[in-house]
Amino acid sequence: MTRRTLDLAVPSQAGRRALVTGASDGMGLGLATRLAAAGAQVLLPVRNRSKGEAALAAIRRTVPDADLELHDLDLASLDSVAALGETLRRDGRPIHLLLNNAGVMQPPARQTTADGFELQLGTNHLGHFALVAHLMPLLRAGRARVTSQVSVAARRGRVHWEDLNADRSYSGMRAYSQSKIALGLFGLELQRRSAAQGWGVTSNLSHPGVAPTSLLAARPEIGRDRPTAGGRLVRALSERGILLGTVESAYLPALLAATGPQSRPGVLYGPSGLGHLGGAPAEQPLYPPLRSETEAARVWDTSERLTGVAFAATV
Repeated sequence: MTRRTLDLAVPSQAGRRALVTGASDGMGLGLATRLAAAGAQVLLPVRNRSKGEAALAAIRRTVPDADLELHDLDLASLDSVAALGETLRRDGRPIHLLLNNAGVMQPPARQTTADGFELQLGTNHLGHFALVAHLMPLLRAGRARVTSQVSVAARRGRVHWEDLNADRSYSGMRAYSQSKIALGLFGLELQRRSAAQGWGVTSNLSHPGVAPTSLLAARPEIGRDRPTAGGRLVRALSERGILLGTVESAYLPALLAATGPQSRPGVLYGPSGLGHLGGAPAEQPLYPPLRSETEAARVWDTSERLTGVAFAATV
């Protein structure tokens, strides 16, 4: 099957600073490259310095004059998140785009962050929650757009308040879905609170559909020594142009959400093909688990308590 090449025109980002989490490979690297090509100064906070250096080299092969900054960040450590926030606040320059893109998916066995949270909840949601809070002065100064990358896994499921940390029962997919629902609810609540309190920050959501990204690849650091069976199937279908997207098309919804002139706050963007698994990026209805304002407020309040980072102290 012949695959139609998908792309997106990106308006000039000259004079803007963009921070992309998870930019050392996969979709994050694609996002960072496109933003750099559009003239943005791109900050790449990475857990692995050697992968970060390789990412800088890869971007500069495509964009020789790219304006890039490499920083250290481990979203699974609240101390690391706080340290990056302190470094960037000390620098003092506004941030205009923040893409909460990094994530970890389905460790075979339950693992925890440095702070004792289930790894997916702690990395995918709580780490990003704390990062946004620490960066709020810079985001407000830049009247920033915050785009948070959720997942088709957020179409169903819920936040398991009775076992938030999966202490009693662990399922990799259930914990992944919960982490992405929590991140999505936070992103929508951020938009509501910013609009109500005049913070000047806008927030929306994106999802990549299904594509052969690094999420389902071999990840020895989380106990997965080979690609998952699902990951192998995804790659096979993607290579044949059947239903699914590619790594290159998967980052387009986030790029549209973050930079599109007509992109709206409080909205979800994703692929527009069958089942929203692949295809051109477009606005989409919110998934049912993301629609409750009561749940969103509870996620916000619980996240402040768990991370010890209060937005009231940063705005």
